[in-house]
Amino acid sequence: MPSSPQSPVKLTARSAVLSVLLGMHPAEATAAAIIEVAVQLGFKESAMRVALTRMVAAGDLHRDNGVYRLSPRLIARQRRQEAALSPSLRPWDGQWSMQVVTVPADAVTRAATRTELTESRYAELREGVWIRPDNLVALHVGRSEFTGRSEALSSRTTVFSCRPEGDVVALTEDLFAPAEWSATGQALLAAADRADDMSARFELAAATVRHILHDPLLPAELLPDDWPGERLRESYDRFRAEFGAFATTALGGGH
Repeated sequence: MPSSPQSPVKLTARSAVLSVLLGMHPAEATAAAIIEVAVQLGFKESAMRVALTRMVAAGDLHRDNGVYRLSPRLIARQRRQEAALSPSLRPWDGQWSMQVVTVPADAVTRAATRTELTESRYAELREGVWIRPDNLVALHVGRSEFTGRSEALSSRTTVFSCRPEGDVVALTEDLFAPAEWSATGQALLAAADRADDMSARFELAAATVRHILHDPLLPAELLPDDWPGERLRESYDRFRAEFGAFATTALGGGH
């Protein structure tokens, strides 16, 4: 599984735009609104205007009558983010799900397959063999509620149910590194408790949601003690409410 950054990094102007819009429904705002909120967070107006122009040119944003909207690709990212914030899990009976890549493909298709399996919280046991505990209901919006797999992935892989022999806790640690994820999550929670201004909390919230996107969503039976997953989600939910009030104030009550 990919790991999240070990500590929050300073947000760029582009990241600030994305963080603001990814937390909005619908994911759109005027340039004036985005810039006003960003300036209140400590970003320079000139840097924000350059970021908006470059993001439109790169296809990250669409601009229509002065309103900036996320591109379809980033709307899909927003949906993945929302799904990760409210995952749907089922009781675990010890079974694992295995997806085996059985159809050859070119490099682009192989990369897309790897990305989808990783985003679906599978880990690669060996080349072309991906597994995870079978406790996860479909994660991605728009995919089958029964399998969670896109048609492209279904055409390339065969799915099996299995039950590994031996130490499944050790296997889980090797594949998903839950102890490392937990340690980073605990550090983010501690940092959030210490943050005393909106700019610092905004950066920590962005780091928190990036970390949540890599939560392996394992059964409780395979998690280390004091797992911070739910507390991270609650922390981010509290920040979203706080940031909504902050943004309203920054915009002068919404006028």
